[in-house]
Amino acid sequence: MGNLLQSFSIYALTALGVFIAAMLIIVLVTRHKEFELIGKGNQAAALSFGGKLLGIAFVLGSAITNSVSLLDMVIWGVVGLVAQLLFFFISELITIRFSISDAIEKDNKAVGILLLLLSLSVGWIVAACLTY
Repeated sequence: MGNLLQSFSIYALTALGVFIAAMLIIVLVTRHKEFELIGKGNQAAALSFGGKLLGIAFVLGSAITNSVSLLDMVIWGVVGLVAQLLFFFISELITIRFSISDAIEKDNKAVGILLLLLSLSVGWIVAACLTY
């Protein structure tokens, strides 16, 4: 029981660390300021940011389940973060008719929902890829 609790604690704390680091990196690299916008009641920012976090959580959950070591789990957690960031930058290019950051700042909920669902999709796909 002691070894199981120790392993759980190490994996949980490491995954939480990767999750928090990913959250901070996302906040630093996006043009709009998520926490500030969310604090002002901007639902599009909350939807978009929440989707990115859930996408990372999907990948971390799969990495924990399928990893062969703690380092393996961290590496795949970073892969999930990179996939989410790449998706965000690619989506900015694809939606050239409007700026995603501007739409989020204007609380365009349709854009927020789209980003939420796309982030979840990316996270789910990356997480599924970790099973092979």
